[in-house]
Amino acid sequence: MSVTVALIKQLREMTGAGIMDAKKALTETNGNIEEAVTYLRKQGMAASAKKADRIAAEGITGIKTEGNTAVVYEVNAETDFVARNENFLSMIEEIGNALLVNDVNTNEEALALEINGETIEEAIIQATATIGEKISFRRFARVVKSDDQVFGTYVHTGGRISAVVVGEGIASDVANNVAMQVASMNPKYVSREDIADEDLAKEKEIQESILANDESLQGKPQQVLDGIIQGRISKTMKDFTLVDQDFFMDAKLSVGQYLKENNGSVLSFVRYELGDGIEKRVEDFAAEVEAQLK
Repeated sequence: MSVTVALIKQLREMTGAGIMDAKKALTETNGNIEEAVTYLRKQGMAASAKKADRIAAEGITGIKTEGNTAVVYEVNAETDFVARNENFLSMIEEIGNALLVNDVNTNEEALALEINGETIEEAIIQATATIGEKISFRRFARVVKSDDQVFGTYVHTGGRISAVVVGEGIASDVANNVAMQVASMNPKYVSREDIADEDLAKEKEIQESILANDESLQGKPQQVLDGIIQGRISKTMKDFTLVDQDFFMDAKLSVGQYLKENNGSVLSFVRYELGDGIEKRVEDFAAEVEAQLK
């Protein structure tokens, strides 16, 4: 079978492959469209394997909500340029919708979900081959509320940070303001009662070390030192807890006071920051040029 323009166009629409890749696939499979799709997928897997060791710390985070369910998720790419690619953004939307309507709990389950007749894992492999960068599905969180609770959501700077809060007794605009607080100030806990013992122990160890090296406090009674340590721990923990933080819209109020004024509370939150915890590549342009000239 001859490779026609119409066949190339059809294969490109089905896979998103480039013109030359589509033509080559059809040539290799004697114009069989189904075999050409398989060929491209295999090529995509090979390309994806070659890119597996690359660092993908850019990309996008997103939020989807419907009824009493919300999902926060992150898909990574190697450059922020790809995060503006229409095909990439379309795939992000489809992944978010699939996560929202399917009750999955692990990345493995999420990657097995289908979008447009293929699994999310297959779509990402194909996107890696088509776009030319390593694409990876990193993480997601599924948040469920009751009918009398409310979601607050905020997505910052085109998806660099996404935050969802679950509020009770407050209007959605108040919940959205608190979600913006979570995104901008990055608390670890809702309140001090939620602080992990290991965080308290670590902070106590830090403050004890600082006091031990402070000559002005040498010879002070242990009771006084303990009081200083507790005061400093309390001050530090203020930044860790959402309700104790200064409210970004009115520094005269804490977030807890803002919620009290609005007759409600926040029960939980999820915050994703793009590339958080991923060791990013440090670019040395001069060294790269020098290496290429050798």
